[in-house]
Amino acid sequence: MSERTGESTEPPVMPDLLLPAPGRILSRVSVRATASVDLIELLRVFAEGGADIASVTVFPATKGEPGVERVIDVEFRDVDADAAAAAAADVEGVVVAEARSALGSIFGKRVIVIGGGAQVAQVNLGAVSEADRHNLRGERISVDTIPLVGEEQIAAAVRAVADLPRAHILVLAGAIMGGDITQAVRELRQTGIPVVALNMVGSVPEAADLVVSDPVQAGTMAVMAIADTARFDIDRQRGRRY
Repeated sequence: MSERTGESTEPPVMPDLLLPAPGRILSRVSVRATASVDLIELLRVFAEGGADIASVTVFPATKGEPGVERVIDVEFRDVDADAAAAAAADVEGVVVAEARSALGSIFGKRVIVIGGGAQVAQVNLGAVSEADRHNLRGERISVDTIPLVGEEQIAAAVRAVADLPRAHILVLAGAIMGGDITQAVRELRQTGIPVVALNMVGSVPEAADLVVSDPVQAGTMAVMAIADTARFDIDRQRGRRY
């Protein structure tokens, strides 16, 4: 609670629109088109069909298909992918429009691990092993890692986690982290993404939600914190060290 206003300073709990939700269709259409395709017109067609658009990604074509210069991936709710693909095929400039499974249905929630190579590898070992256990029960949890060195580089990566689709928790794995990285951790937590840190030198452990000495255990606990099939509440562990 804020001492001045009495208002809660906790980040709001926001639904992840890129993950399947009970009673709602989550779909994706991959559109391969010419460079002249009108993106606004394409999105209008989806919206008029009743789609609640959740994500749009545009990138250059790489498969060498004749006439295809851009690929547009659109994820949305409330409309069947086959129906949306059929409507998109009539937009000028569209070469192929195909229904795809939404990435949230395949890769699900993401654990992000950032830090030194050796520590990242050990955290990844724990996270992947634990994710496998929950994914066998119907969960979808994936693990993304990047080994980095340098305060500026790590701080930038921490802030970028807030922009990653389906990112649900961050693990900072290193021997020493502080300065701007600590500020970045505080900013990320305000977006609602919890941070687990290894017990390291520097001020990052003081800013993290949870501090774990063993890197394998840190990866395990990070997965448990976001798994619906685990009985682990990170809210009750905040400020603790293990």
